[in-house]
Amino acid sequence: MDRSGIFAGDDPFAIARAWLAEAAPVEPNDPNAIALATVDADGLPDVRMVLLKEIEADSFVFYTNYDSAKGRQIAATGKAAFVLHWKSLRRQIRVRGTVSREEGPQADAYYRSRALQSRIGAWASQQSQPLASRAALVAEAGRMALRHGTNPPRPPFWGGLRIVPVEIEFWADGPFRLHDRFRWRRAPAGGGWDVTRLNP
Repeated sequence: MDRSGIFAGDDPFAIARAWLAEAAPVEPNDPNAIALATVDADGLPDVRMVLLKEIEADSFVFYTNYDSAKGRQIAATGKAAFVLHWKSLRRQIRVRGTVSREEGPQADAYYRSRALQSRIGAWASQQSQPLASRAALVAEAGRMALRHGTNPPRPPFWGGLRIVPVEIEFWADGPFRLHDRFRWRRAPAGGGWDVTRLNP
């Protein structure tokens, strides 16, 4: 199968990192923004934008409040999907897989790397819950700042979510809508990847 140029390689995570690095200088805002899809208890899809923070050797990691709608939905199903789309490159990556939590030193280190106001905000926001007013949120952030000071610990309800793909698709725009699509699917029993070129 011809997978030359931007599709070349035997490691889909290396290809994803290369595409993200290429997008970083040309995408106007947040080249690591992903549209994360989950399903609720009724099976109704739910999607929102979050920031992808790491592409590891075999997974993708983002951080959130575990009590948020997405956190609860992922906890219930153990699955999620996302698309990483760059208008500047006319490319996208689609991922589907299983999800586990990252609650150890890696999550602590990422939390410490955030701006102090963002760390306090993680404590103050009851994400996805009803809010009386913005003033109430700002007041709660003030209370959390007084309580936790300038070095707040990572909240126990906040951390990483690691998506281990069962499927990754790389898509690039082609002339006359004859796009290039390659689907990488995990082989059974922990083998490598099966790669298939798809019709656009």
